[in-house]
Amino acid sequence: MASTLTSVPAPPPPLSTSVQRAADPDRRRTSASHVLRSVLEHGPVARSTIARLTGLSPASVTDYCARFTELGLIREASAPRRSKGVGRPHVPVDLDDSRFVVGGVHVAVPYTTVALLDLRGQVVARREVKHERTDPGWVLARAAEGLDALLAEARGSRPLGVGVAVGGWVDRDSGTVVEHGLLGWRDVPVRETLGARTGLPVHVDGHARALVNGERLFGRARGSRSVLHLFVGNVVDSAFASGDEVHHGPRSQAGVIAHLPVPGGTEPCECGRTGCLQAELSERTLCLRARRAGVVDGVNPMHVLAAATAGDERAVRLLVERAGAVGRAVRLLLDVLNPETVVVTEIGVIHREDCLAALREGVGDERAGAVVPTSFPDSVLAVAGGSVVLDVLYRDPLSASPEAT
Repeated sequence: MASTLTSVPAPPPPLSTSVQRAADPDRRRTSASHVLRSVLEHGPVARSTIARLTGLSPASVTDYCARFTELGLIREASAPRRSKGVGRPHVPVDLDDSRFVVGGVHVAVPYTTVALLDLRGQVVARREVKHERTDPGWVLARAAEGLDALLAEARGSRPLGVGVAVGGWVDRDSGTVVEHGLLGWRDVPVRETLGARTGLPVHVDGHARALVNGERLFGRARGSRSVLHLFVGNVVDSAFASGDEVHHGPRSQAGVIAHLPVPGGTEPCECGRTGCLQAELSERTLCLRARRAGVVDGVNPMHVLAAATAGDERAVRLLVERAGAVGRAVRLLLDVLNPETVVVTEIGVIHREDCLAALREGVGDERAGAVVPTSFPDSVLAVAGGSVVLDVLYRDPLSASPEAT
């Protein structure tokens, strides 16, 4: 994959002395993040407006924008805007989404999604790699090959890095999948393995946390003071962000809710108990119940959705009942965490209004308005992977640049 990289220019000069004196490294990193996120959220935007939004001095904003322009992260908009008073017109700046991409990898149980995203979180290209085997060496090798093929087709785009989103217990700091029962993974050094294969910086996180960051950067949760995300696929897990921080906990175990007990649950769980949240709500269980009801054969939840769309009342009932149960799980998490916004990624809620209604009914009228489906209905897995590395970029844009890495 390293052969797809173009030559890297020499690093630009450092920030002006006035900016260096004004900020220690942490403050400098935070200031740079605020400037670039202001461009993301408001661009094309005048530098004076960025100064007002961030509380930084105009001189500091000008210095940061100059650095970002040299790095290729932003550019001046083509048409200057004239101010209401006298003087030179404002020349707004905007993200430059024409130069760089990030790689996104999402490892699900039946397949891996590989994708390229631009700096706005838009999917440029993607493909799915079906799992013939689930041993980590094979899966990660095919992911690297898929990324290499996408980069070869994206001529002129340079990769900044790769983000990997996986279910189960993922230690972000070490880039390790500590445990993923359905894949049979334990202590898999994903960052090290995929970094060696791609020659690119690799960042790894759990997919629920990845999607919280995606929602905060590019989706409906932008501007929310606190966000809960619930992911309901073959794996069921959650993530919580307050302010600008996603809670990880020791070794990134926060959000592991697979084995919360469901009152009245009947499905056996791999842990040996009955009625665990993941055992009751997973897509595997949805498909099992659909087979029992004679709706579909196989293990693809999209076939259940297709049957419901075709008017099969049994499929409709299965999807609506599942959405209602997800809503009751959300209500429990709302009582504990009390977030401003709840985002749910679940197949029925994404595609059917009756499932969204059942979800909100399960939550209860008082908080139903705070619950929304994912902002990425057609690209949620690709966005999950890409959001891992895009979060790194927007938190520390100077060090996440290709020159710094």
